[in-house]
Amino acid sequence: MTTPRMNIWQTAPQLMKGMYGFQQAASAAGLDPVVAELVKIRASQINRCAYCLDMHVTEAREKGESQLRIDLLSAWEEAGDLFTERERAALALTEAVTELTDGFVPDEVYARAAAHFEEAELAALLGQIVAINAWNRFNVAIREVPKSLADGGASR
Repeated sequence: MTTPRMNIWQTAPQLMKGMYGFQQAASAAGLDPVVAELVKIRASQINRCAYCLDMHVTEAREKGESQLRIDLLSAWEEAGDLFTERERAALALTEAVTELTDGFVPDEVYARAAAHFEEAELAALLGQIVAINAWNRFNVAIREVPKSLADGGASR
């Protein structure tokens, strides 16, 4: 297990306050909670953020998400009808915003999401994607230890 580099939230509490404010604004925007959790898990997988994966997989299970869907999320494109077209559009947008390999979100990816989400929902979706990416980047940089491992894995 890695050792945390710092407790950034104690060192710079204004960052935590700002992040919580942004997360609350993104969460209050009215995005379907199932889609929101899938987005958080998928971005965290891409960013290899164990802390956020631990948190959001646990939350998804608590909210009734199936283990099969969680297990196959990283291969959603190959999972047939396990994910709805709306969820697949959200996941494609999540990957495009998270990776930014070409420096922009491709028009076809954005259009696919826009076809499944009304403008306010699309704004909420983008807010969730940007928020989880910010959390991931903080936690990966400081090597935040997943809560389930903080006690030596005793809760597993």
